[in-house]
Amino acid sequence: MKKFIDNVKKYYSYAIYSAKSELKSEVAGSYLNWLWWILDPLAFMMIYTFIVTIVFRSNEQYFPVFVLIGLTTWNFFNSMITSSVKIVNNNRNIVSKIYLPKYILIISKSFVLLFKMSISFALIILMMIVMQIPFSWTIFQFLPILIVLYVITFGISSILLHFGIFVEDLANLMNIVLKLMFYLSGIFYSIGTRLPVPYNSYFLNFNPAALVIDSFRKILINGSNPDYLWLFIWLIIGLLLTMIGINIIHKHENSYAKVI
Repeated sequence: MKKFIDNVKKYYSYAIYSAKSELKSEVAGSYLNWLWWILDPLAFMMIYTFIVTIVFRSNEQYFPVFVLIGLTTWNFFNSMITSSVKIVNNNRNIVSKIYLPKYILIISKSFVLLFKMSISFALIILMMIVMQIPFSWTIFQFLPILIVLYVITFGISSILLHFGIFVEDLANLMNIVLKLMFYLSGIFYSIGTRLPVPYNSYFLNFNPAALVIDSFRKILINGSNPDYLWLFIWLIIGLLLTMIGINIIHKHENSYAKVI
């Protein structure tokens, strides 16, 4: 882990520069420019709100905020994992010419996604004010939950980075797995109330995306505490996966340029 920490310090500036470049390239030539980062989550929120509240007649309280929390969290989790599978191949021009610890590519991508996530959560706070959702001191528990989300996502991504280089079909497989997880993570419904006991606990506690989404909703909408026991368990799992992924990358990264 010492080598990992040293490399992060050494290449941190590159990760920031790369993230800024990606953000600029996303909106280059667009008439609405950076406004897309606001319109995109709002559009999906309105679509799901219409489908669930009008078509399926859900009476979930504060549903626009409820679903936007789910979408914002899921987009970070899904985008990090999806991009990690092909991230070395997509940056072959860089990794084939200079040495760069490959997990720095994941860190750079995470900065892009964290920036977009911050915009979405700013919208959530604004909507809470408009909808007169009571604010509670539990909102200050946001950072520990975000750390758990980041660690578990980074751990999974670092392992998939390695195997994505050698297994061509891994990207297709992960798309299927993530589509299944999307519907099992309670993006537009409450797992705790919609599923019977004890299955609701199983779906929440054994799915990190569902657990984090539920935790954010508890502190922001309900003003209650999240399940810190399971958050701590997933933090430990995330750290173990991160250590495994980093060790695998350190051991094999010299061969990546030959494969791609």
